[in-house]
Amino acid sequence: MLATLVVSSLIDSLIVIRSTEMDGVSESDLENINKFMELALHQAKCAFDNLEVPIGCVLVEDGEVIATGFNRTSETRNATRHAEMEAIDTLLEKWQKCSLSKSQVAQKFSNCILYVTCEPCIMCAMALSILGIREVFFGCANDKFGGCGSILSLHKSETDNKCRQVDGASQSKGFKCMGGYMADEAVSLLRSFYEQGNPNAPKPHRPVRVLQAPQKS
Repeated sequence: MLATLVVSSLIDSLIVIRSTEMDGVSESDLENINKFMELALHQAKCAFDNLEVPIGCVLVEDGEVIATGFNRTSETRNATRHAEMEAIDTLLEKWQKCSLSKSQVAQKFSNCILYVTCEPCIMCAMALSILGIREVFFGCANDKFGGCGSILSLHKSETDNKCRQVDGASQSKGFKCMGGYMADEAVSLLRSFYEQGNPNAPKPHRPVRVLQAPQKS
């Protein structure tokens, strides 16, 4: 019973949203978005097969996938290794080998679009904003950790968020963000993962006590 309640709570935090902005998307654009979202879902399935929380993403430049990523937090024992961070680090390593300057890297990121199965968390959304990603499309929203509207709106411009500046330079640039694409598929995958149980979840140090309701005398 307790396990069922826990799973229910986790799934309830994954909201299938239907952005009003989607109404203005043309049929050809929607087909293109769904094509890349399917690739992101494939990455999420790779995470699932590796006993990781099934979230995946692809980074696209000029219509071509240039990096992919899926959650590797359990494998690496590093809570920051989200799908987005995996893809970003792949690109940074690649561009570093090409001896690109900081300005060139910034320019490259400004031409990239991210497709990810779940709304970027606060950490990832801030990283994407600082890097100056051009646009983000995501599947389901997360009302506990979402950084693109659910909890914080880090995708908005610095002016909107009234962010501080460091040494006269912007901490975040903001980016266009829309969600609700193939959200049902993203939630279904997450539901399957949590319902089967996460073998990599930390074990409680003490037994969990379930308080009984007081009996009437």
